[in-house]
Amino acid sequence: MSLACLAAGDTFIPVEIEEGDIHTGIFKVLEKIRPDWPSERITFKLFTDGITNKLVACNLSKDISESDDIVLVRIYGNKTDLLIDRTAEIRNITTLNVLGLAPKIYGVFKNGLAYEYFPGVTLNTDTVVDSKISTMVAQQMAKMHKVELGKEITKEPMIWDKIEQFLCLIPETFTKEEKQIRFANSFGSVTRLRIEFERLKSQLIKTESPLVFAHNDLLLGNVIYNESKGTVSFIDYEYAAYNYQAYDIANHFNEYVGLSIDDIDYNRYPDKEFQMFWIRTYLCEYCGEKPTEEEVETVYKEVQRLSLASHYMWGIWSLVQYELSDIDFDFGRYAEIRLNRYFEQKDKILREFI
Repeated sequence: MSLACLAAGDTFIPVEIEEGDIHTGIFKVLEKIRPDWPSERITFKLFTDGITNKLVACNLSKDISESDDIVLVRIYGNKTDLLIDRTAEIRNITTLNVLGLAPKIYGVFKNGLAYEYFPGVTLNTDTVVDSKISTMVAQQMAKMHKVELGKEITKEPMIWDKIEQFLCLIPETFTKEEKQIRFANSFGSVTRLRIEFERLKSQLIKTESPLVFAHNDLLLGNVIYNESKGTVSFIDYEYAAYNYQAYDIANHFNEYVGLSIDDIDYNRYPDKEFQMFWIRTYLCEYCGEKPTEEEVETVYKEVQRLSLASHYMWGIWSLVQYELSDIDFDFGRYAEIRLNRYFEQKDKILREFI
């Protein structure tokens, strides 16, 4: 972690938390950002929703719901710096925090960061389609999309460079023979995937969807619902960047089917009626006035097209993780699920919506 990552006011802690002994490292981080916390009273809760990072809640109460001062410590996964611009991530969180759209960063250490805990529960496949909650999610995304970063930030869609970056990280030959055989049987070769990417890009780059500051990874576990306050909040801005408005919406809809490999069900993908309701709600907040049905339909069509880019990007991302990650998750299977869905939907969507 470079000092260049730090925004004004952030605390840099020269600590690297070891995979096999996370508590010792976390204690060192807390000594800097919570020096008044007695070490013998600190309790830890490991969250298991993430598949690339470790996330630990730290507080002075055994019951996290009874604590009013909770620090979240996120420990980056192995070699994730190859996929994520950490300088941009911290800049984005700091900027959005000032606007009330992201948690406060308490400190940055060599392989992670400590930040504010948003009380509530993450969404699941049932709550995400609740009309009250989905309305708040649509409005919150619209608020984020209206954020303007500094003039030094180039407004270019992140999707094309990010996929290109991921493609470059897929090895020509996987280090483990069984992985190479599985990859070849499922996807052929990296060259085949590159050719497919260029074809897809040539079709989708024609989109007229506006460029906005987007989350780009709004899976269900990254939306926190606080029932008592009647609010939703977004977390984990690792991939936040300027991108097509319709991509962020499409990417969110793609996550309605579930994240757990054993629980993914594309019958949960939202139908047109729900998507139109959601987009209409979003546009009311984004534009400040009620949209016409033609405007809603236009965004709906762009969302269908850019859903392909979402499947493709996360499929390629998963192939990178298949080689690099040491987390107990079947990234090979997840790549198959996302890229199979891409190939199943591609011809129908491009024929109907291009």
